[in-house]
Amino acid sequence: QVQLVESGGGLVQPGGSLRLSCAASGSSFSIYAMGWYRQAPGKQRELVADITTSGIINYADSVKGRFTISRDNAKTTVYLQMNSLKSEDTAVYYCNARSPYVVLSWGQGTLVTVSS
Repeated sequence: QVQLVESGGGLVQPGGSLRLSCAASGSSFSIYAMGWYRQAPGKQRELVADITTSGIINYADSVKGRFTISRDNAKTTVYLQMNSLKSEDTAVYYCNARSPYVVLSWGQGTLVTVSS
């Protein structure tokens, strides 16, 4: 099993920045990709960004140019640097780890609130 622990959410003003972290433990050798999803009130969970173990990165169009996903050398911690935050970025952000075929684990979620 893979366990994911997230940190870094909080309240930030529009235009500000936050950095989220997600650390994987357990059977991390089975991870093919890690990423971030978010779910705003009344909306479906959506992909924000993910990164494979080979370094292939995918971003949602809504965050391109503002958010950056990265990982540590051990490939067990993934970061999401969020800049130029907007009110519409307000959501619960979830870390995700997956094999090529299935989702291995979800984090507990961390709330990001963008408000003045």
